Amino acid sequence: MIKQADILVRHQPVLGSTMAYREIANPDAPVALFLHGNPASSYIWRHIMPHVAPVAHCIAPDLIGFGQSGKPDIAYRFFDHVDYLDAFIHRLGVNSAYLVAQDWGAALAYHLAARWPDFVRGLAFMEFVRPASSFEDFHQMPAAREAFRKFRTAGEGEALILEGNAFIERVLPGSVAHPLSDEDMAVYRAPFPTPGSRLPMLALPRDLPIEGEPADMHQALSSSLDALVASTYPKLLFVGEPGTLITPAHAAELTARMRHVSMVPLGAGRHNLQEDHADAIGRSVAGWIAGIEAMTARHQQAA
Repeated sequence: MIKQADILVRHQPVLGSTMAYREIANPDAPVALFLHGNPASSYIWRHIMPHVAPVAHCIAPDLIGFGQSGKPDIAYRFFDHVDYLDAFIHRLGVNSAYLVAQDWGAALAYHLAARWPDFVRGLAFMEFVRPASSFEDFHQMPAAREAFRKFRTAGEGEALILEGNAFIERVLPGSVAHPLSDEDMAVYRAPFPTPGSRLPMLALPRDLPIEGEPADMHQALSSSLDALVASTYPKLLFVGEPGTLITPAHAAELTARMRHVSMVPLGAGRHNLQEDHADAIGRSVAGWIAGIEAMTARHQQAA
C-alpha cells in the first residue's frame, strides 16, 4: 500500500523562479496532475495521491507564490498562474495528463483544456471557480459574500488578507466540515509569514469573475467553461453538501449540459472537499482512471 510518506517533494526551475511539487513516480502509467486553489498547496492532495498512485504517475505542483514555490515579483493574477503552470508542464516534459483539480486549480484545468484539448485525458474536478452573474450566484453564504466584497475593495482587502492573514485564519478553517489539526494549520501557514508574502492570496479574490468584472477574467473563463461543456473527454465532478461555490443544484444543472460526465456526491462538505473526503475522492479517481485506461487499451487492440 502506497502511503503519504512515499510522496517526494521536488523543485523545478520555472521562468526565473522555482516551483515545488509533490510526486509519486509511476513512469509506466499516465500522468495525473493535481491542481490546488487559494490558499492551499499541493499538501491538500497528500491523502488522495496514494490512492491514485497505483494507476497514475502523480504530480502535484505548488502554484507560483504558494506552498514551497518561489515568490517572484509578479502580480499573481490568474494569467500569471497560467504562464507558470504551462512552463512547469513543459519543463517536466508532460505530454498528456488526467487533471484532478479544485477551486482556482480547476479554473486553471478547464482553461488549459480549452487551449490544449489533446493534452487532457480526463478531468476530475470539484468546487471550481466560474463566472458568476452576482455575488449571490458566486457564494451561497451571506457572510462569505460580504467578506469577498471586502477582499476586493482597495484598502479593506489589504488590511484583512495582508495584515490580518484572513485567508489562512478565517477562510481556510471555514472551508472544511471537520476542524483542521494544529499540524495541518502549521503547514498551511508556513508559506505566508509576513504581509508581503501574502500577496498571492490577495490577488486571486480580485480576479474572481463576478458581475462581469474583471472583464478579461470573465471573458477567459466564460469561453473556457463553454469549451468544457462542449468537450468530449471524460469528466468526474465531485459535489459536497451544501458545498460553497458549487452546490448540488449547480452540479446537477451543469452535468445536464455536459457530455461524458459522472457526478459523485460526497455527503457533508463545504469548499475544500479534499480535507473531508480524501479516501472517497482518491478511490473514485483511481477507479475512474483505471476504467478509462482499460477501455482505451481494448479499443486499441480491436483496431
